[in-house]
Amino acid sequence: MMIIRQETPKDYKEVYELVKEAFASAEHADGNEQDLVEALRKGDAFVPELSLVAEIDGKLAGHILFSKALVGDTTVLVLAPLSVRPQYQRQGVGTALMEKAHRTAGSLGYPYSLVLGSETYYPRAGYRPAEQFGIEVPEGFPSANFMALKLREDAPPLHGSVVYAKEFGI
Repeated sequence: MMIIRQETPKDYKEVYELVKEAFASAEHADGNEQDLVEALRKGDAFVPELSLVAEIDGKLAGHILFSKALVGDTTVLVLAPLSVRPQYQRQGVGTALMEKAHRTAGSLGYPYSLVLGSETYYPRAGYRPAEQFGIEVPEGFPSANFMALKLREDAPPLHGSVVYAKEFGI
């Protein structure tokens, strides 16, 4: 049975190892994803309610984190990173984390979530090319991999470029 809950400080060390393990063999990883998680937690853009873990049999199987960003004057969310331990991949852990986080984010009033990721994985969770929402693709990002998801029916239209949390270094 899988339990999805908000991350707590006692999870930080295990989450660090989980993220490192999850990205060790990832195709488009820079090897610093676990350090990004730690930096984002300390920053102004961190949303504690949207830093979630998936627990299976008492062990952390996955983690998802969202941080705040801006498109024009609208605060949006950025999903990064989503991590699932290799032995739990392809078992619905990532999808369950996204579904729970998207519901929570919408109830907190966030209108959109953005992600730079797999053009075959994230569309299964409803993500579409960000350009379709009026969001400019940051320079150097492949447009097929820069996606957005509308979290609320009453989300305002967007137009402009994304200003990420400084921890991303973008």
